[in-house]
Amino acid sequence: MQNNVRRLREERGLTQKELGERVGVSRQAINAIETGKFDPSIWLAHDLAQFFGASIEALFLFNEGDRK
Repeated sequence: MQNNVRRLREERGLTQKELGERVGVSRQAINAIETGKFDPSIWLAHDLAQFFGASIEALFLFNEGDRK
């Protein structure tokens, strides 16, 4: 699943570690989400969307072909 996490994080001048601390996950989790190696739980997606002031749909780009 593609996402806008990296772009929004960089626009705010945050490191992966700083973003992780703000939403309660590790730097490695943020890295895995940004690189598409990990799809976050609905709760983590919600927390990230809330942090960025965006909807989940604006943050994560859903494509039916990516459905697992």
